[in-house]
Amino acid sequence: MQVNMLEAKNQLSKLVKAAVAGEEVIIACHGEAQVRLVPCAASLGLQHWGVWADRPVDGDAAFGEQVDDEVGRLFGIR
Repeated sequence: MQVNMLEAKNQLSKLVKAAVAGEEVIIACHGEAQVRLVPCAASLGLQHWGVWADRPVDGDAAFGEQVDDEVGRLFGIR
């Protein structure tokens, strides 16, 4: 399907769904094709979290007084 810029602006979600479903979607300006919408494919390298994935993370530790002191020391504030 080919649509003009204004139609693409007004129906973007519909066009994205069509592209994800495998339909070719072309956006044109003054009848001349400008871009083609295509679905993104997941990168094979991003399918796992890595070697630290199974280790617990203490998010609260990043906001402790010890961390504040170290950051202050590094930046010459404390």
